[in-house]
Amino acid sequence: MKRLWTIVRKEFIHIVRDTRTLALIALMPAALLLLTGTAVSGETGNIPMAVADQSKTAASRGYIDKFWTNGYFRLVAYVESEAELVRLIDQDQAEVGMLIPPTFGSDLATGQATAVQFYLNDTNPSNSVSTQLGVETISQMALQEMFFSQIGQSLGARRIEMPITTHVMGLYNPDGLRTNYMVPSLVAVILQVQALLLTSLAIVREREQGTMEQLIVTPIKPWELMLGKIIPYILVAFVNTVMIIAVAVFWFKIPVSGSLLQLLGLSFIYIIGSLGLGVMISNISSSQMQAMYLAVGVVLMPSLIMSGLIIPRLNMPAVAYYVGEMLPVTHYLAIINGIMLKGVGADFLWPAIWPLIALSVLFFAASVAFFRKRLR
Repeated sequence: MKRLWTIVRKEFIHIVRDTRTLALIALMPAALLLLTGTAVSGETGNIPMAVADQSKTAASRGYIDKFWTNGYFRLVAYVESEAELVRLIDQDQAEVGMLIPPTFGSDLATGQATAVQFYLNDTNPSNSVSTQLGVETISQMALQEMFFSQIGQSLGARRIEMPITTHVMGLYNPDGLRTNYMVPSLVAVILQVQALLLTSLAIVREREQGTMEQLIVTPIKPWELMLGKIIPYILVAFVNTVMIIAVAVFWFKIPVSGSLLQLLGLSFIYIIGSLGLGVMISNISSSQMQAMYLAVGVVLMPSLIMSGLIIPRLNMPAVAYYVGEMLPVTHYLAIINGIMLKGVGADFLWPAIWPLIALSVLFFAASVAFFRKRLR
């Protein structure tokens, strides 16, 4: 125990002695969450649209007005031709162009089919999908309203009702706020980034600075050295966890529907697993540059892609899916979203908890196994 405490004390001295690094360690996670959370929290809306109304009838004006009522689109220009619409999109003055044909009003009046052409800026696929969905939804609502209005006028006072009414209830995030999903996910990613950066250089730094020889000649055991390296960073990372969860709750107004104590306890396990993974990377690296490349290329990038944060994991090929299973962030995402948004407890989250515990033990054991008390 005395040998372990000596290593812990040594690591604390390393952390506290460099005040600039200490300030970055303490403040960077909360600052990152504030910055990235604010960037991703903006809901889709206020999309600039240009209109070419070649019909110039009451029907076309009524149809166009439906696109401004809910704030999803905003009018930036009225033009006369298709070429002018495309030019505005080319110049990034509009994201959407609406072209209403000259026969729009007469076609509707006579009950004939008509068509409205939309042009979308597809340079950003993620935005274009939501924009296309918004265009189609608003257009269908406007045309249905106009259609039933015409039928109602032709049938006099008779009331027309749809045979099927659909009601959709969104659970856990009824307002559909992107912030409520993205901010807890960012908490998971930021914690892993910090844990890897803190520990992936821990062992390789000792070799490059020439202090590994002093550790080799001591009677300390490999597991004591690894644990001694991790403990100070566990405490630092746990304090940061409390800070960024507080930012998520009080700044971004993300509810903690479940148990806060369970969330903190499981975050503690997640921190241990991420730190153990960082120390394992440090053990197998021969230089700090190599450790950084391994941390970013082997862990951070796959964590963003294969954890389900960006792409649903059910749609992934089997290899990518099971690689994602080996990442602690995959299971922590299920835990933090389950506790904060769904309000469920450990009994429901056990399918995500036990892999997280197993990976934490596995990565710590691997960091011990890869460490050898000799110079390379």
